[in-house]
Amino acid sequence: MNFPYGFKLRQKQFPSATILMAVRWYVAYKLSYRDIEELLAERGVNVDHATLHRWVLEYAPLLEAVFRHGKKRSVSGSWRMDETYIKVKGLWFYLYRAVDKYGDTIDFMLSEKRDEAAARDFFNKAIGQHGLPEKVVIDKSGSNSAALDNLNWQLWFAGMAAYIIEVLQVKYLNNNVEQSHRAVKWKMRTALGFKSMAGTEATIAGVELWQMLRKGQMEDAGEMMLWGQFYSLAV
Repeated sequence: MNFPYGFKLRQKQFPSATILMAVRWYVAYKLSYRDIEELLAERGVNVDHATLHRWVLEYAPLLEAVFRHGKKRSVSGSWRMDETYIKVKGLWFYLYRAVDKYGDTIDFMLSEKRDEAAARDFFNKAIGQHGLPEKVVIDKSGSNSAALDNLNWQLWFAGMAAYIIEVLQVKYLNNNVEQSHRAVKWKMRTALGFKSMAGTEATIAGVELWQMLRKGQMEDAGEMMLWGQFYSLAV
C-alpha cells in the first residue's frame, strides 16, 4: 500500500492491512496498546505493544495529512474556537481546536503556551487550510480576542476591510467545540497521560482524523463504511 505524496508502509514483516487496522483500533476506540496487543494475539498476530506505538507514531499523522490535503470537504464560514488542557509527561499543554457551526472539525494544534502568539499560530494554520472565516465565536480569553483583533487589523491595513472577521464572545454558542474535546480527553485518560510530545501529536492527529470521518467530513465518501474510508487513505 502506498500513500499519496510518496508515503509508504515500511514494516514489511507485517501485512499493511494489519498495521492499518491496529492504528485504527487505537485512535478510534478506548483501547490501550496492551489491549490491542491481546486482540491481535487472539487472531494469531504477535505484535509487541512498543511496535504498535511506533506504528501510531509514524502513520497516524501521515493518514491525517492525506485526509487534510485533498480528502476533507469544506467547512462553514462560522467558526467556534476553544482550547483545552492536555497532560504530557506530567505537564499541562494546550490543545487549540475549532469546529464550525454544524460541529464539523476545522483544525487543531497542540501548544506549550496559551497566549496571543499561540492563538495567532492556530488561526494562521486553520485559515491556511480553509480560508478566512466570516465569524469566529470564542470564550472570554483575552489572548484569543487579541489574536483576532491583530488579524483584523492586518486585513484592514492590507485594504481588505470587506473580509474583516466578526468576533463574538458568547459562552453558549461555544458548546459544540467544548463538547468535541471529549474524544481526545478520553484517549488521554486511557493512556494515563501522554508520555511524549511526538506521541501526543500523533495520537491527537489520529483521533481527530477518526472523529472527522465519523462526522462525515470525507469528500466523495459515497457508501464506504467508516473503516473503509480510513483504510482508503493509504490506497
